[in-house]
Amino acid sequence: MTSEPLYHPQGDELALYEAAYAARLPVMVKGPTGCGKSRFVEHMAWRLGKPLITVACNEDMTASDLVGRYLLDSQGTRWVDGPLTQAARIGAICYLDEVVEARQDTTVVIHALTDHRRCLPIDKKAEVVQAHPDFQLVISYNPGYQSAMKDLKPSTKQRFVAFDFDYPLPDLEAQIVVSETGIDIATATQLVRIAGAARALKGHGLSEGVSTRLLVYAAQLMRQGVAPRDACRMAMVRPITDDLDIRQSLDHAIDAC
Repeated sequence: MTSEPLYHPQGDELALYEAAYAARLPVMVKGPTGCGKSRFVEHMAWRLGKPLITVACNEDMTASDLVGRYLLDSQGTRWVDGPLTQAARIGAICYLDEVVEARQDTTVVIHALTDHRRCLPIDKKAEVVQAHPDFQLVISYNPGYQSAMKDLKPSTKQRFVAFDFDYPLPDLEAQIVVSETGIDIATATQLVRIAGAARALKGHGLSEGVSTRLLVYAAQLMRQGVAPRDACRMAMVRPITDDLDIRQSLDHAIDAC
């Protein structure tokens, strides 16, 4: 990654992450959708000058998808490292995004990498990969989506130090929208105000509020000449709910701004 990923600190998270990396501690980042978790990890990898390997976890992901597998080609059978193994070998930061989406029997493979052993057993090869000194494991997830079926085991959680993320304070969030899109601060402030009205409905008809990412989308649409009301409805209302009453309430909030 050659250019700096734009990230606006909300507190002392930069220094705290650097301390965690210096101790090579595995890191867990928790927070709602679109609040900047992935951007934070990208920024820290850039700041530390380390390669970043990102894995978007899903319910169909197997341990082989992380560790590696044997493949057949014209030369016969060959082993191909998965992203976790590759990161451990070269000393990259391996980022497992939305790790709770993966099956629990898949996430168990990270355990030996997240304690004093710092190794990855590869049963299929009868090999134990000792993690490079620069290797670090980072995971993220959205606690708002947790359920009995989608949560990390306590034995997994207690292998990490953790950061709690949330949406930025209004003034900072408006600055982020301006920095990302070039829109004027007055319009960005109004977008943040609308987002605040939507977030107040979380738990009262909405499972998740309007993310900072969606504010950026709305501003980008406006920069393309889309009328502000239409841009807000497209980016900040229609994606988050199909409930007609809630849509109407949010549309009224947009009209009021």
